[in-house]
Parts: sequence; structure tokens; C-alpha cells
Amino acid sequence: MDESTYAEYRRRRVRRLKKIILITLALAIIIPLVCSIIFLALFIHTRRELNDLQNRYDELLTSMEQLRDDIEYIDGPQDVYSVSDVTDSQRDTTVETTPDIPDESDEDEYVREVYLTFDDGPSIYTDEILDILADHDVKATFFVTGKTDEESVDAYKRIVEDGHTLGMHSYSHRYSQIYASKEAFVEDLNKLQEYLYETTGVWSRYYRFPGGSSNTASTVDMSELIDYLTEQDITYFDWNIVSGDASGQSLSADTIYNNCISRLANFNEAVILMHDAADKHSTVEALPRIIESIQEMDDTVILPINDDTFPIQHRE
Repeated sequence: MDESTYAEYRRRRVRRLKKIILITLALAIIIPLVCSIIFLALFIHTRRELNDLQNRYDELLTSMEQLRDDIEYIDGPQDVYSVSDVTDSQRDTTVETTPDIPDESDEDEYVREVYLTFDDGPSIYTDEILDILADHDVKATFFVTGKTDEESVDAYKRIVEDGHTLGMHSYSHRYSQIYASKEAFVEDLNKLQEYLYETTGVWSRYYRFPGGSSNTASTVDMSELIDYLTEQDITYFDWNIVSGDASGQSLSADTIYNNCISRLANFNEAVILMHDAADKHSTVEALPRIIESIQEMDDTVILPINDDTFPIQHRE
């Protein structure tokens, strides 16, 4: 092999080696990149599926609570303070106990106190509810969740500006998260309490457990969570009259009105459970009649929850 032929051979060999090196480098870059993209896509897909499953699980828990309430509402005794008075906001462990029949023997001292409470807001109906309360010169209590859209932020502020009580009902309202552990509950509570303070300047000290203190969804002993609230100087409130607007069935405004009014005479302190949610317009429709009927009752006042309110609680 002469010198020129050998030189040409070397040049070709070098070019081949360069190609091999370039191809190897390209593959070393492209293959991990493609794998990363595939894994990222699989991760996003899996995460979405997990979120969907978690949402369905939470919906199932709520539905199970509501179904149980519907059955108990139909089958339970109606002449006592029973578990028929419950749901996601109707869970009542003070079951089958005699109602707190007011003693009106001393008419000068007896005054029935009624507390209108709204869970789950803010919603598209919050302003309408606040308008009705303002028209009737009534103050109520809103146990809210954590929402960051502009309308909700304005609603938090208006609740406070209008003189209503701002209570907490968990940030996420996701049972599987809130009740997964005491630490998860504390994290959710702190997040909502701090968010409401940043938004409104109010350090809320009133709480309503999602599903009530007697809910059946918590994997944590509820007494642990109640003890924690006590340590934080937070009072929790359940209810002793339920509007029924959280049940699985769609109730008319007339039914909601009757549920709220029919048993008021049984209690000295009546905490009425209602909901401020996008699918609860029947509650909004019933609200003016509910307020007007209560205002027409003798020795009866409508009040917002405050430090002097006797806490209706399902657990001792």
C-alpha cells in the first residue's frame, strides 16, 4: 500500500470514527431525553389518575354519609334528637336523646337563641345569602373552606365587613386528606386559619368538622383532633337542627323551610345547619321565609356564633 493510499485509508477511518462518536453522543443524549419525556408523561398521567381516584374516594365517602343520613332520616325516630338530624354535614352522635325542651316558666329570663350556620362556602350564592341577611338585619355564621379565586376572596371580606362570624370548615374539605392523620388535620387547619387571617385580618377560632365531630370517615380518633382544637383555643360547633340540603336527594325550598322551622320549639339554643354551595339554591330560596318565621316567634333571637355561644357538640 503506497503512502497516498494509506493516507486516504486513514482519512476514511477517522471519518468513520467521528461518525461513530457523533452517533454515540447523539444516542447518549437522545435516548435519556426520550426516556425522560416518556417517564414524565407517565408520571403526569398516573398523578392525574391518582387525583381522580382520590376525588372519587372523597365523593364516595360523602355519598355514603349522605345515604346513611337519608336512611336514618326516613327510619329514625322523629320525636327525639336523633341521628336523623345529620349529614356532611349531617352526623349527630347525640342520638336518641330527649330534646332540650325550653323551660318558659320564667318568661322574663327565657330567650331562645337561634344560630344560622352555612357550610362549604364561599360559592356563587354567597353574595345572595349576604344580601338576604342584610335585608332582614340578621347576622349568621359561615364555616368556610379554602378558595383563592377573586370572587371567593371578596366573599370572605364581605362576610367579615357585614359583621358575620367567620368560622373554619377545613381548607380542602377532602376527607381522605384531612382525616388521614392528626398531622394532616393540623396542616389543613393551619393553612386555612392563616389564609383567612391574611385575607380578612380575622384569626378565626371557630371550627366545624367536615361531616361533624361524629363523622365516620376519620381514620384518626376524633378525640385527638378535638383535644388539639382545645389546645389551640378553638371551639368546634356541630348542630342540632338540619336543613337537609346536604342529603343525596334534591330538596325543595318548602322542605328545607319545614326542616329548619318544625323543631325549633324543642331547643333553647338552636344551631341550624345549612350549606352555601353552587348546587344549593333551594336553600337560598328558603332563607327569607326561615328568617321571617323565626323573627315572628316570641322570645327568640337570631345571633352569630361568638365566645358566649353555648357550643352544640355531638361528642362529649
